[in-house]
Amino acid sequence: MKNLRSGFLLILFFSLLISCKNNSEKGEDVSTNEKSQVNDKSSETGELSNSPRHHEWVTLSHGDREFEAFVVYPESKEKAKPVIVIHENRGLNDWARLFADKLAAQGYLVIAPDLISNTVEGKKKTTDFENPDASREAIYDLDKDQVTADLNAAYEYIKNDPASTGEVAVVGFCWGGSQTFRYATNNPDITSAHVFYGTAPKDEEVFSNINAPVYGYYGENDNRVNSTIEETEKYMKAAGKTYDYKIYDNAGHAFMRSGHQPDGEPGNKKAHDQAWDRLLKNLK
Repeated sequence: MKNLRSGFLLILFFSLLISCKNNSEKGEDVSTNEKSQVNDKSSETGELSNSPRHHEWVTLSHGDREFEAFVVYPESKEKAKPVIVIHENRGLNDWARLFADKLAAQGYLVIAPDLISNTVEGKKKTTDFENPDASREAIYDLDKDQVTADLNAAYEYIKNDPASTGEVAVVGFCWGGSQTFRYATNNPDITSAHVFYGTAPKDEEVFSNINAPVYGYYGENDNRVNSTIEETEKYMKAAGKTYDYKIYDNAGHAFMRSGHQPDGEPGNKKAHDQAWDRLLKNLK
């Protein structure tokens, strides 16, 4: 009986050992993926934390609505040209705020409104949403007139900041690129619109409202967006407006974000660098 019990305990021991080993291996796979995701976010968060520039959150309002916006001041002894940055359909995440900071490093005064701020109960900022899918759902539920009113509030705030020259440009990505183009039809006073892989409004009549030059930045492997360029170019030309765009070889959608990552595809990284240089040139 004693030998039988000893044998049973021995079998149980080895079973547990194998089980632990298997769970450990599975856990390592999961944690490796999670670690990669965390590292990407941590890298951006770290860069923001280490920035020497002044960051602050401000509360903007119009009517009964209040929402948050992220502002970055350049290190400058002169007034700076202001820029509105409109985020992707992921909301105002760390990457969007880091982009705002990098623009400020080039001497610009930047405001990045969080357009899903306070649009869902209990969600004051994008970072309060459970995940990017929840952020996307909130963005696609937005009323376009509310978005315009939010952007107008951001425009007035940054234009009238004492550190601002008052010459406001707009830069947007993906969903934010489309909103940048649309905002150019709603605010004739912006100085330039920079549309990164976003589409134009479908209503031909609104193009006549545009006063600022519109610059497009597109990836070659993004036909969903690129298939709309021909019609956009036709409408802009008919309205007598400036539409200057470039399609970057071997780049996909969202190449500015993905090209920023250390493990980004070569085409996206090259497009990121080229588009960044072009943006700075066009902003001037």
